[in-house]
Amino acid sequence: MGNRPDPGLSAIMSERRHLLNLAYRLLGSLADAEDVVQETYARWYAMSRPEQDAIDSPAAWLTKVAGRVCLDLLRSARVRRERYVGEWIPEPLPERPQPATDDPADRVTLDESVNMAFLVVLESMTPAERVAFILHDVFRYPFAEVAEIVGRTPAACRQLATSARRRIRDSRVPPAPAAQQAGVVRAFKRAWEGKDIDALIAILDPEATATGDGGGLVTAVLRPVTGAEPIARFFADRMDARSGMRLVERTVNGQPGLVAELDGVAVSVLAFDIAGGRIKHVWAVLNPEKLRPWTTR
Repeated sequence: MGNRPDPGLSAIMSERRHLLNLAYRLLGSLADAEDVVQETYARWYAMSRPEQDAIDSPAAWLTKVAGRVCLDLLRSARVRRERYVGEWIPEPLPERPQPATDDPADRVTLDESVNMAFLVVLESMTPAERVAFILHDVFRYPFAEVAEIVGRTPAACRQLATSARRRIRDSRVPPAPAAQQAGVVRAFKRAWEGKDIDALIAILDPEATATGDGGGLVTAVLRPVTGAEPIARFFADRMDARSGMRLVERTVNGQPGLVAELDGVAVSVLAFDIAGGRIKHVWAVLNPEKLRPWTTR
């Protein structure tokens, strides 16, 4: 009996991808998502075998634990981000390479629920709204199960998801076709490389914003830059200051983006929100702690 195999081991480990996908969407941080998955499995294996056997659905148990850990982290994140140097932007993810590697980033499914614009809107939600919305609207969990994770009634969770849905609807515009997005990003790249301020202004929405995230570890503007001309001049000046910088077109969170490299090392990842053929938002992640999936390839 003591040597009999664990019949649920493969089922337990097969949940890892799902848990990582859930945690990344809830937290916007791959590093934190990995920690959540580790903590979830640690709690599972801290139980005795009889305790594990008594759980009807290990997968549901793992999701519930991961969701609660994420909810606690989201609540503490609000305090941590008040102390964060400058603006906090969700951690960008690269496209999955072929063949896939063992990097956790390769296990996150890239769809519209991880594009940067979507993740930024999630940041404006309360922790409970975010958890209820992601679990129900993205992962299709019934409100009865969501309620067990959030610690509220199913009706209250339904209201949380409705509120979150309204935030999404009010902040988003219909996305441009992928080919059009790629064309706009390519035009931005060429104009930036050429330090062509007029061309940059033409590509940017007049009320565009550009946000940088250096995390206090590298130099980055502490507040968003607003307006097409100020943004154009900022990027042109940055190209002057970083001689030898190379811009590479890459997929960022499932959408066309750019990576700035120095000596083959990623120093910035740029994600864009594009509507009407123009760039409305630029998010530039420079914090090296958020660039691990980009610099290990």
